[in-house]
Amino acid sequence: MTEPQMMPHTQAEDLRLDEVVARVRGGEHAWAATSLARRRELLRELAAKVAEHSAEWVQTAARIKQLPADSPLVGEEWISGPWSVINYAQALADTLRLLDQGSDPLAGYGIGTAPGGRTSIEVLPHGIFDKLLLNGFRAEVWTVPGVDEAQLRAEAGLAQRDPATTHGAALVLGAGNLFSIAPLDVLHQLFACNRAVVLKLNPITDPLLDVFEKIFASFIDLGVVGIITGGAETGAAFAQHAGITTVHMTGGQATHDAIVWGVGQAGADARAAGAPQLTKPITSELGGVCPVIVVPGTWSKADLRFQAEHVATQRLHNSGFNCVAAQVVVVSSDWPQKGEFVEALRTALAQAPARPGWYPDCETRVSGARALHPAAEAVGGTPERTLLPGLDATDTAESAFTTEYFGPVLGLVELPGAGADFLDVAVTFANERLYGTLGANIVVHPSTAARLGPHLDQAVADLRYGTVGINAWTGVGYLTPRATWGAFPGHTLQDVQSGIGVVHNALLLDRTERTVVRGPFRPAPRSLLNGELALSPKPAWFVTNRTAATTGRLLTAFSARPRWTALPAIFASALRG
Repeated sequence: MTEPQMMPHTQAEDLRLDEVVARVRGGEHAWAATSLARRRELLRELAAKVAEHSAEWVQTAARIKQLPADSPLVGEEWISGPWSVINYAQALADTLRLLDQGSDPLAGYGIGTAPGGRTSIEVLPHGIFDKLLLNGFRAEVWTVPGVDEAQLRAEAGLAQRDPATTHGAALVLGAGNLFSIAPLDVLHQLFACNRAVVLKLNPITDPLLDVFEKIFASFIDLGVVGIITGGAETGAAFAQHAGITTVHMTGGQATHDAIVWGVGQAGADARAAGAPQLTKPITSELGGVCPVIVVPGTWSKADLRFQAEHVATQRLHNSGFNCVAAQVVVVSSDWPQKGEFVEALRTALAQAPARPGWYPDCETRVSGARALHPAAEAVGGTPERTLLPGLDATDTAESAFTTEYFGPVLGLVELPGAGADFLDVAVTFANERLYGTLGANIVVHPSTAARLGPHLDQAVADLRYGTVGINAWTGVGYLTPRATWGAFPGHTLQDVQSGIGVVHNALLLDRTERTVVRGPFRPAPRSLLNGELALSPKPAWFVTNRTAATTGRLLTAFSARPRWTALPAIFASALRG
């Protein structure tokens, strides 16, 4: 993505900044006086308004992304849009209910241990409906090493343990790729951090301004949320405003660095001197180069096809414009089925439904990747879809390992070994050679996983990524409201990589390190026929799911008003996918 150019503000624009910031700073006082019970009501009101305006949201999103109204791919907008926001608001409301009662917000959750002195908490499934609708999927949040169960329980709740003590006003710089990101980031600042919020929309999402104002109406009326539009210069001006106490952004590293250090030579000089232009705290989620580690095993032809579709989905969901999209597939050069899998992957990339490369500058990024890789393959489906085979794991100049292409470009690298040896080499490669730490995926046959035993758990612990998926795309972690979402901890402004801090986290857990997501290796009914206790059919987020739009719409309506009578229609649609 190109570095933003900052333009000076006019006097009228400066007055607008002052007005918006003054309004939310005044709202901060109202927020401090808002009880936990009323905050819970506000969350329920927001969830109801998201449901009420969900069709308008999805229709607008489809127009932005140039999707036909009748395309199954519209299901992505239902699931990564209204559905995820409703689920998060309800999960937060549940945490506030327990805090308001003086109860343990982690009561009833499975708490255990993870390798390296970490504590784990099971956040998916939560309740009977998760067990039915996402059967076979599980997720845990792991703490940093050294946090025990007593500390985990004592600290859960974060700023909502003292709601009358607020912490200023945050500027949220909204993302332009997934349209639930901005609302979820606002809610995180409101509740996890107890701050008033100014949301500056990415210009791509300006058509959703009306929808967002409707769903946040109760918060806007209270004065605790303000939503504004504008370009990079508006965001930079708000970030520097004296009334803004902290900044959170989702986007590209170039945008982050322009805000923190400045642009051009002045920015380079500030970085070299360690003197950031932005002197207030900033948290961020910035993406990166995400791997898929394919552990060799003995797979059926159906396994090869399904997992090829799975990996293709991890790259092609949202046309590849996801911060956690897979970019480098790691396979064993010694795997007898390597050739079959790679060919199945080529086919899956080519046969996935056609869609435009709608995000700005996609063609430029794809052309740049192809120019640097003479062996690049245009795999079909759409002009931009590209496979980069034969990447050299030892090449320190390999751009596919250091540049987030943010588009439908997928690299392929081979490493030697089998079993635990391959897994160790692949984990080391992912940690040391790939830029960023947002998400890493492992695909492993159940019998191979059983043979690996604790070694697989240790490999997960060794991966330095904020979300790790085993037979489940890390995007499931994004959709899990009680999970954390963000980079692996430890980055700095000088070396920000995938960002600093986490979002989502509806249990309001402290000192977390990662989310670990697990899913079934096969969809139902093949899962049951092969001994996996998982009932989930092809997931609705797969790009090849033929009924994703219907399933996504039904799931959204169900989340807003859960009821047993709605389940048969959801199951029927999901099974046809």
